[in-house]
Amino acid sequence: MAINIGDKVRFLSDVGGGVVCGFQKGNIVLVEDEDGFEIPVPAKECVVIETNDLNIAKPAPPKVTMGNKPSLNAPKTQEEAEKPEPLAWDERPVTFRPKPQERKDGERLNVCVAFVPVNIKELSKTKFEAYIVNDCNYYVAYTYMSAENAVWTLRSSGVIEPNTKVFIEEFEHKDLNSMERLAVQLIAYKEDKPFAMKPAVSADMRIDVTKFYKLHTFRESLFFDEPTLEYYVVKDDVPARPLVVTAEEIKRAMYDKGEDERRQKSSARVDNKKPDPKAVIEVDLHAHELLDTTAGLSPNEIKDYQLGVFRKTMDEHLKEKGRRIVFIHGKGEGVLRNALITELKHKYKSCTWQDASFQQYGFGATMVIIH
Repeated sequence: MAINIGDKVRFLSDVGGGVVCGFQKGNIVLVEDEDGFEIPVPAKECVVIETNDLNIAKPAPPKVTMGNKPSLNAPKTQEEAEKPEPLAWDERPVTFRPKPQERKDGERLNVCVAFVPVNIKELSKTKFEAYIVNDCNYYVAYTYMSAENAVWTLRSSGVIEPNTKVFIEEFEHKDLNSMERLAVQLIAYKEDKPFAMKPAVSADMRIDVTKFYKLHTFRESLFFDEPTLEYYVVKDDVPARPLVVTAEEIKRAMYDKGEDERRQKSSARVDNKKPDPKAVIEVDLHAHELLDTTAGLSPNEIKDYQLGVFRKTMDEHLKEKGRRIVFIHGKGEGVLRNALITELKHKYKSCTWQDASFQQYGFGATMVIIH
């Protein structure tokens, strides 16, 4: 049976009842009891015992109103009770967004990855923050990835507004070995106005993790109050390092590297100065230091090239008793380090080795001592 305003009802599950004076959302009936209190009760808990044929509510006490507006305390019909309450002005979401400011010299793409130490005074212990800085008048959609053993992992993605920077992640020293190889891909555009189209950028960056242990590598920046280590993804519209390289260019790069080494050896023979046996020689075996690019090379081919550099270095200095050589190989999965140790055990048995200084090289370096 329908319940109307003015009907007299009693409660099914409780003692009492009263006269229906209004409705609320959720099929709730407002019942006024003998003392004048309004009690919200589910409609299914009410039984009509007396119907007001004229469907006229019991007169309510006079309420204060302004002008012709109805009183806010007037009883609501069921239809009015189902309508959602309007939001107050201070509860409505802010939809206005100011347009980003453009610079006269900001039409060329300039985007960099910046690493900022949280506490520069404790460089060996501090955490680091990574940012992407968009120093141009374009919106930039980006992806930020890292690679381990030729498998890529997405670390962050999004859109950066013109002339702003965005926080990417926080990391510790122990995370550095997973960040030796990073890639950033960019697409630049402008909103609500014509613009000169820029080519998409895909840059592969090699991060020297030893720099995170050296204070002088962090320098003053235009974008931060603290000293930072910055790697440009694209500068003045020129990508830092393109990924697409032909096989012919790879062969030429490897040949040029070999020619440079031969020229250096020739010049060393001409120079009659004896090498200082106490000086420590550093050899960085990271592939990006030995080759201009590794595109198109398998992991085994890269490792064989690195071992070739290791053997040449050892053979050149094998007669220099007391010579110390630091081979920087990175931590990674330990494949290259294990290969070096195997070479030392079988080919260079007269030499000893140990982990190089953690403070200076991190986890990924081995010191060999010639005897």
